[in-house]
Amino acid sequence: MYKLNKIIPKKSVSMTPIEFLLTRQSSPLLTSPAPSANALAQILAAGMRVPDHAGLQPWHFTVISKSGLQKLSDLFVNNSGKEVDNLEKIAKMPFRAPMIIVISTQFSKHEKVPVQEQLITAGCSAHAMQMAAAALGFGAIWRTGSLAYNNGVKTGLGVSEDNEIIGFLYVGSRCKTLPIKPAKDYARKVTFWN
Repeated sequence: MYKLNKIIPKKSVSMTPIEFLLTRQSSPLLTSPAPSANALAQILAAGMRVPDHAGLQPWHFTVISKSGLQKLSDLFVNNSGKEVDNLEKIAKMPFRAPMIIVISTQFSKHEKVPVQEQLITAGCSAHAMQMAAAALGFGAIWRTGSLAYNNGVKTGLGVSEDNEIIGFLYVGSRCKTLPIKPAKDYARKVTFWN
């Protein structure tokens, strides 16, 4: 199996909820152990608590770990198409973490909830699960890439043609403590109506 450095011990740092949100960042360097069954249950439960107009639950979570990572690797390689020059790199992708949660849509027809709103809701699930993983002391990174939009990969994961893969949430123990990235200035992104 593809391994990275050593495990960084979990820290019990007391942060306020706003400090936690304002220092959020992805953790790309992950290794075993993956979340336990109890921690995974909490992560999945967080994904279910997102804003959801009409309670449609327009998402599905596929949890991949252990031998499932090899199955995902095979699925990626077999559907790489034009990316044949990168087969070795593609084959290693699933092993960048001990667990991957694939978030996909399960759209419903609803007169008041358009598909794009359901898509955003499923994206909120991915974000909530990433935050839950971090709150439990794990690292996580939400990845997409061309394979998230590949029909063969979608089919292999049981995602119907009229639905989408929102992303691959890689989850595991952090291999390295990364410095907190500088905050992004919101001034150019906000308009105030007073």
